Amino acid sequence: MSKKVVGIAMGGYSSEREISLESGDTVFKNLLKSSWSCFKIVVDKNHWIVVDPQENIYALNLDNFTFERDQKYIQFDVVFNAIHGTPGEDGELAELLERLKIPHTSCDQTIAALTFNKRDCLEKVKEWGIPVAKSFNYDAGNLIDIDAIEDKVGLPCFVKPNRSGSSYGIVKVYQKDSLKNALETALKEDDQLIIESELVGMEISVGAYLLKGVVIVLPITEIISENDFFDYDAKYNGKSEEITPARVDGVTLKKVNKLVEKIYIKLNLKGVCRSEFIIIDGTPHLLEINTIPGMTSASLIPKQVKAAGFDLGDFFESLLLEAIKKPVI
Repeated sequence: MSKKVVGIAMGGYSSEREISLESGDTVFKNLLKSSWSCFKIVVDKNHWIVVDPQENIYALNLDNFTFERDQKYIQFDVVFNAIHGTPGEDGELAELLERLKIPHTSCDQTIAALTFNKRDCLEKVKEWGIPVAKSFNYDAGNLIDIDAIEDKVGLPCFVKPNRSGSSYGIVKVYQKDSLKNALETALKEDDQLIIESELVGMEISVGAYLLKGVVIVLPITEIISENDFFDYDAKYNGKSEEITPARVDGVTLKKVNKLVEKIYIKLNLKGVCRSEFIIIDGTPHLLEINTIPGMTSASLIPKQVKAAGFDLGDFFESLLLEAIKKPVI
């Protein structure tokens, strides 16, 4: 029986491109040991290419998502989506693959677009009674009303790009007169911003995925940042202490696991997703949902998988098998 062909999509158009390339490389190297025929799909704005294990490069035909190798046209049986930001996390890739009936490991296009938009996603979960921070929305070109922002969210607050990840463009603001500069910094990443009140408590991150129709919640990671918050430097340059499993009591653990499962099911998530919370007096407050979490050596999901006692290659393979068995509508 011939091996099934998997493409690991990586790169993309956003500031997270380099992180995505690292994530994709982790997935690729782990799946090479499996029974899959593995290829990298490296994406940038100008072209999409396919790279085989011998580092040979092929052009990807986006009309049918195939490539020619040894005078044969190769079709992917499934795509592992490791693109953080655009076009992987925002639903653009999912839309293309779903149109071509190619299974993939990430959320459907509509769900990806929702979760990538922090404003819309947080408004949705608020409807289900899930606590979140107070927030104020700002769009580029609008009048900056500093007093209105302070009245709504208070200080300190966080200014965030609405559609970005890896903490790019996020600024913690302590003083009222620093807000304008913070807005300008965040606007370099996105023309839509969300400004949130500070939540003081234990920060945790928890991954979840679907296995044979059941939501599996991975061990929780407690995050203690050396910086003001869990920013890019803390995430990727070792400026944080990450404790897996987190030091939470049994009651809080059950509460978090139940909430993560609820979010996964009600949002109809797919693949592995990671949710961030601040626990205040035993109550988890949702910060955000990441539907294409990092898979680098510094990333939390691989650490949580290891803490659960799973082999990382087996874990990635289970995501592929789950994607293939789902009908592509």
